[in-house]
Amino acid sequence: METPVDAHVEETPLAAASPALELDTVPVGTPLPWPIVAADGTLLFASAAILATTEERAFLFQHFHPQRGDLFALDAQQPPAPAAQPEHADELTLSDMHLDIGALIGMRSQLGSGAPMLPCRIIGFAPNHALFVTPPTQQGRPLPLTLGENVEIVAIASQAVFRFVCTVEAVCRLPFDYVVLSRPGAIRRLRERKSIRVHAHLPVRFGIGEAGDTYEGLGLAKGISSLGMSLSASWTLGEVGERLRIAFRLRSAEYDTEIKTTAVIRNVQKGKTPGEPSMHGLELDQLDAAQQMAMKVFVFDRQENVQYWSNDLK
Repeated sequence: METPVDAHVEETPLAAASPALELDTVPVGTPLPWPIVAADGTLLFASAAILATTEERAFLFQHFHPQRGDLFALDAQQPPAPAAQPEHADELTLSDMHLDIGALIGMRSQLGSGAPMLPCRIIGFAPNHALFVTPPTQQGRPLPLTLGENVEIVAIASQAVFRFVCTVEAVCRLPFDYVVLSRPGAIRRLRERKSIRVHAHLPVRFGIGEAGDTYEGLGLAKGISSLGMSLSASWTLGEVGERLRIAFRLRSAEYDTEIKTTAVIRNVQKGKTPGEPSMHGLELDQLDAAQQMAMKVFVFDRQENVQYWSNDLK
């Protein structure tokens, strides 16, 4: 009696489709059938976007590791961010920080170390070095604070950024909403020069002109400052003084921020040979308080990787 063939066939599970893309699998001149993301999940091209030229596709694979966004799953196990180390062993005080009324600060509870910093501002100082600040808000609602709770603060002064801890001493509603924080403790200082620029490798989606909500291309930010960026692209995006729409994501120990804004082209270095990328010096504008803080903290956290110090946007 013959044994049925099916009895000899072992069922094997289908291999999971790999999200990694090859050059010839990305179409040029036709809408993309799926979104393209970077290896960390950052969106590079939305579904139905069009890569206009083979040079743009080559730029994509030269600078990134493109993945199919519909198949991509970001690994939930992320390595912990290295703990920041203080630059000075000497204990710093409130007077050492030279903070002014109106200074921008970020606040979060020490109980949620993975929570984002929420922006607020200093509105006064007490003789005992307590701080009066505007209430931090999240999605338009005040952050719930408990008396006696410890909060972590990032304060941005004129020449440096400081990290410290305060205790919530009062949450007041009259004559207006404000919060009283204790004398800062465990102050750590990181240096800043006005236009420090650090090395970066960030995907930046761009659109020509300041009107519209779509993005036609992809560039690479090779340098970032709190004021702007150096953007490499496979073609020249415009002349000095013209504007772009840009979108990019900043990740640091304190932030995971999606930034969408406009930028002014301040200088252009066109590629000298066919296929060589053009470099654009961009000045960012229309950043809200949370985005400004995310830009500053991103730069501060990477000061060991300084590209150069300057007062311009080259």
